[in-house]
Amino acid sequence: MAVRIRLRRMGAKKAPFYRIVVADSRSPRDGRFIEEIGYYDPLKDPVIINIKEDRALDWLSKGAQLSETAKALFKKAGVLKKTVEEGQ
Repeated sequence: MAVRIRLRRMGAKKAPFYRIVVADSRSPRDGRFIEEIGYYDPLKDPVIINIKEDRALDWLSKGAQLSETAKALFKKAGVLKKTVEEGQ
């Protein structure tokens, strides 16, 4: 089973917010997921990015792949630096 960390769109029309979830790569964008590990609200000022770092690092160590958008959010939140530091 290929596992990905990606965004799940929530909220009303033209007022989105996103949950960062761990899901099977074959499941639909807003469909079934394994675990919710954070959220992202682009409409707030400043933008809110909240990630459970311990769970995210655990899933990455188990081989979960990041989507492009999730990778950008992890970089912005500083979570990817921790994976690089632990790897060295």
